[in-house]
Amino acid sequence: MDTDAARKARGAFFTPPKIAEFLSTWAVRAPGDTVLEPSCGEAAFLLPAGRKLRELGAEDHCLLFGAELHPPSATRARDLLAAEGLKAEITTGDFFTFHPECKYSVVVGNPPFIRYQDFTGEARARSAEAALAQGVRLSGLASSWAAFVVHAALHLEEHGRLALVLPAELLSVKYASEVRSFLLRRFASVRLVLFEERVFPGVQEDVVLLLAEGSGGADCFEVHQTRNADTLRSAEAAEWTWHTPQASAKWTPALLAERAFENYEDLVARLCEPLSHWGSTYLGAVTGNNRYFTLTAAEAAAAGLLKEDLERISPPGSRHLRGLTFTEQAWKSQMREGARGYLFYPHAEPSGSGQEYIESGSQVAKAYKCRVRKPWWRVPLVRKPDLFLTYMDHERPRLIENAAGVHILNSVYGVTLHADRYETGRKLLPLAAINSVTLLGAEVVGRAYGGGLLKLEPREADTLPLPSLACVTENADKLSTARTQLSNALRKGDLRKAASVVDPILFGDENLEPIREAREVLFSRRRARKKNGKD
Repeated sequence: MDTDAARKARGAFFTPPKIAEFLSTWAVRAPGDTVLEPSCGEAAFLLPAGRKLRELGAEDHCLLFGAELHPPSATRARDLLAAEGLKAEITTGDFFTFHPECKYSVVVGNPPFIRYQDFTGEARARSAEAALAQGVRLSGLASSWAAFVVHAALHLEEHGRLALVLPAELLSVKYASEVRSFLLRRFASVRLVLFEERVFPGVQEDVVLLLAEGSGGADCFEVHQTRNADTLRSAEAAEWTWHTPQASAKWTPALLAERAFENYEDLVARLCEPLSHWGSTYLGAVTGNNRYFTLTAAEAAAAGLLKEDLERISPPGSRHLRGLTFTEQAWKSQMREGARGYLFYPHAEPSGSGQEYIESGSQVAKAYKCRVRKPWWRVPLVRKPDLFLTYMDHERPRLIENAAGVHILNSVYGVTLHADRYETGRKLLPLAAINSVTLLGAEVVGRAYGGGLLKLEPREADTLPLPSLACVTENADKLSTARTQLSNALRKGDLRKAASVVDPILFGDENLEPIREAREVLFSRRRARKKNGKD
């Protein structure tokens, strides 16, 4: 039986009919067009393509072709096409093994989406080889769709049309930079349709529609945003926004008004610098089993653990990191509320109670992260950070001073400030980071995640634009004076108010309204996905 779980395992997500119809009817323009749907599933795109060919007066011979790895789906596709009187040739097999003996006018479809963790073995090797044949070297972190796009283009006639449903990862993730560059090299025109709402029921992944045609290369691409699948019909007649990307840069800025992005880039160049100039960013410690290794005060006492068996940590998660600083008092308050603020970490030989606790974890010792370290119960701590950086949040990444001097787990990043910036950065950078340029920068360098979360990967965090050392130092007194006002605004959850306090301190009379509006555009897109996903 083809269950939801089985379809997910092979990366098959059935395309809503209105999207399949839009892409197919855009791509098919002449009665003699030949159409290939790789990974055709149950012919979601071949059916509307065949209907369009019939409307155009196509002759009664086979113009529809498909490839499908899953035999039952291939059989179903043949049956559905035959039921409509459409002639088609459906081949069962792995598309990455297909070497085009002929080219097609149109390649259309929805590539399988399998994340890199599950995309392994021969399948990954074949996909990498197929991409490399087109001069595209993909990272080991690439999901299955990336190579699929490149291989699909190989099957096109020189001036053919490629119409695909792709993950919105295309715009932002680092491994997709090779695909982005390839598309602009290969096609004369590249267009993207983006949605304000989720359009795949039950799937958190955001998608974009790729409309590419011609050959010879393009200097820019076009973007159109629409609400959902129901509003797609207006896309062709709508205004499209042009964007010329920098080499290897993300395409996320294409969502912004040109004036706003120019203002943003100007201020970043003049008054900001990346987080990497302030310090080193790193992931917190990985325990292998937080339920065992992290303890509340009551659990530590019940186990009879001594002070030398324990290390103080910022409790797992980041909900408690809402202010500008995490103090000793805040840590103690968390402990009184039952937070898991202790890490089992014998500093030398375990105490008698510590040894008993180790013996109670015989099953924990079998977990992968535990069994590969010696001894299994000693968590490899990272350096105590000067600042915490939250890297997955609905609102923004937050910098917080580690005034409590505690260790961190991998639910947050740590930042160790460079020696010449330590005093200034520790006290003032968390304040200075609450400005409209950095807020927009977080949306530009980060990526939208399931449920509307904004996530920063480590390398992305390094590029987060922050006010420069010179800018912060020059305005140190004003920032310090604003601390109480900022803390009150953050306590009330009023980020806009907090930014309105910091902006004039750092940027004077600069007009930041276009930047604020641009940040709101990207933020609202994420927020809309959260609501539509009922998270």
